[in-house]
Amino acid sequence: MIAKAEARYVRISTRKTRLVVDLVRGKTIEMARAILDNTPKSACVPIRKVLDSAFANANFKRQEKLLAKDVMISTIMADGAYMLKRFRAATMGRAAPIRHRTTHIRVELDKAVVPAKKNKKIKSGSK
Repeated sequence: MIAKAEARYVRISTRKTRLVVDLVRGKTIEMARAILDNTPKSACVPIRKVLDSAFANANFKRQEKLLAKDVMISTIMADGAYMLKRFRAATMGRAAPIRHRTTHIRVELDKAVVPAKKNKKIKSGSK
């Protein structure tokens, strides 16, 4: 792990956030930013902020500058947080509960591993 960042009590449902988190898990920072910029979900904004914060933390800790293509997301999680509980008036004098869900978003970065290319040997056989 090179660096990490966390956003706590983000006012968006964990279920909605996990849909976006699953898209960027294991990707490089450069690719994750492109995915987040082109995904029409409201959870992209806080996830992008946490991702940029973690990348800034990685560059702050290091002497040399890291490139966005050289750093990948090793761990990204969206966990449930405190639920704001409210009540709304319902029919016949009743009260219906409203639960505003919140989320903790956690990102950890690591250096990107470049997969080695496999050399395929072509068999030249005679028939």
